[in-house]
Amino acid sequence: MANIKTYTLTGKASKETIELPAHFDTPYRPDVIKRAVLAVQSRRFQPHGVDELAGKRNTAQSWQTGHGRSRMPRIKGSGTGAANKAGFAPGTVGGRVAHPPEARKVLVERINTKENRLAIRSAIAASANPLYVKNRGHKIEKVPAIPLIVSSKLETLATTKEVLETLTALGLGDDLERASNGRSIRAGKGKMRGRKMKTPKSLLIVIGTDSGIIKAARNIPGVDVAEVHGLNAELLAPGTHPGRLVVWTTTAIDRLGKENLFI
Repeated sequence: MANIKTYTLTGKASKETIELPAHFDTPYRPDVIKRAVLAVQSRRFQPHGVDELAGKRNTAQSWQTGHGRSRMPRIKGSGTGAANKAGFAPGTVGGRVAHPPEARKVLVERINTKENRLAIRSAIAASANPLYVKNRGHKIEKVPAIPLIVSSKLETLATTKEVLETLTALGLGDDLERASNGRSIRAGKGKMRGRKMKTPKSLLIVIGTDSGIIKAARNIPGVDVAEVHGLNAELLAPGTHPGRLVVWTTTAIDRLGKENLFI
């Protein structure tokens, strides 16, 4: 690909240019990206199931025929129908559940290694297309370039204030404000389970090595920071939707190309 301009932390174009790796020429494959994102999400599922003896701790026994009653197992002394220890009559009062969740269920969705790498490369290419980025909902009117490549000095910022000032100078303030204003209370029982708030995704900062920015940027709503070798489909396409607004450092672009990551 042609050489691309790089930008300083003040938002001005630098004299240096950088050549984009072949990753940015990958065809757009939303189907593969979706599979890869779902595979990443599936690793967070927590197995859960019921006690194997749930609904079976009773004295139930069938009366058999000749009593004018069904042969449903009944608790001794009351005649109430219930499941017995052999697991009969699911759904009766005090009985077992017919098809309960089981902890042995396979929750992780597998994906081929080559397919996963293709998804990551395709998501990288989609992040460099202004049309996909805008359609995803990001505010990019003031962003000087897509893809946005910034000096590696960005990796050394140590305070949240410095990161916010730099991102605002780069024209990313509108998107940060969109994410901050979009925070809302979750509907449903998730409010009681430690995930009360929902926050829209804003930009992703991809770095070569961490020199302090991960800690400095972690408290900014919607912003994620990842080292280039740790990229995955979900970071680049949250919710299976490609076209995330990405800020690259020059070091990250160099490592992506020279180390042939995801090839």
